[in-house]
Amino acid sequence: MAVYAPSRKGFVVPRGSSPKRERQYEHIKESGEKRGMSESRAEEMASRTVNKERARSGESKTSSRSSTQGASASQRGGQKSGGGGSSERTKDDLYQEAKKRGIEGRSNMTKQQLKNALGR
Repeated sequence: MAVYAPSRKGFVVPRGSSPKRERQYEHIKESGEKRGMSESRAEEMASRTVNKERARSGESKTSSRSSTQGASASQRGGQKSGGGGSSERTKDDLYQEAKKRGIEGRSNMTKQQLKNALGR
């Protein structure tokens, strides 16, 4: 577990962090709080992100293989974050809509045929 030291604005950053990493920590924490995270959760997320960035750039003494490979959080830009999902509707969804519209022959249709019949 990392050792933390208070920063100029009262936030807690990993000990030995550069001013750039302090600014990064503060920005991530404030961002998390604006999105509705609790202060402790925002601090945890900011600390983990800064520690990972430090490991990637060789600023920390130790780093795991997983923390030095692949795209960093800043490069990913939230690509792996949850939510979103597929906007593609399931065959069952399409079938139910076809049933509501009274489209005949729907039980024998493929997903693509249902899409075409519904004009999607």
